[in-house]
Amino acid sequence: MANESVAKKQKRSQIIFNILLKNHPSLNTFLTHKNPFELLIAVILSAQCTDERVNLTTPALFKQFPTPHKLAKAEESDVMTLIKSINYYKTKAKNIIKTSKNLIKHFNASVPDTLEELISLPGVGRKTANVLLGQAFGKPGITVDTHVKRVSTRLGFTQQNDATKIEYDLQKAWKQSIWTDLSTHLIYHGRQRCKPRQPICNDCAINTYCPSKNRIMLK
Repeated sequence: MANESVAKKQKRSQIIFNILLKNHPSLNTFLTHKNPFELLIAVILSAQCTDERVNLTTPALFKQFPTPHKLAKAEESDVMTLIKSINYYKTKAKNIIKTSKNLIKHFNASVPDTLEELISLPGVGRKTANVLLGQAFGKPGITVDTHVKRVSTRLGFTQQNDATKIEYDLQKAWKQSIWTDLSTHLIYHGRQRCKPRQPICNDCAINTYCPSKNRIMLK
């Protein structure tokens, strides 16, 4: 689908979204949380770690430190003990404590709801910020993780390698109304069907709209 216009990309992405939504109508964020603060901490912890591992870890963390005020006063060693099963737990313990302190100092202990404010927090990049915007505040945001990068490249929506440039490409290729939900569905699709190795193209609901289908299947 070379030289596809923006209008045609938006039309194709809407069709893809409709198919994925029909197959999995109740998808939401994969991280267990009760409020924006818990989601923020969970997403920070999820970097280079599986959602399943994070979901096993956060209940004990939030039981002991349920608010920014509690976590801001925590000893790093106590937090490390609670999250030690997570990759880079030492750095992440420092970041979530610093983030809690910043929430108190700059945002009245509330999680901010703008991209600029979110990325000012320790350990928070555009990916984390967009998860918060979409899942906690209902604001459009495109989450570019490894799955979205792979699937959107195979679908011909981007040829970039940099996550921020991919995000900008997808902002053009997708209508804003589906940014958050299509991100979630592509993450799920990347895990279940469009895998890094041996993607399941023959049993893919959107293969009709994938320009990489024949190339991948012939490998």
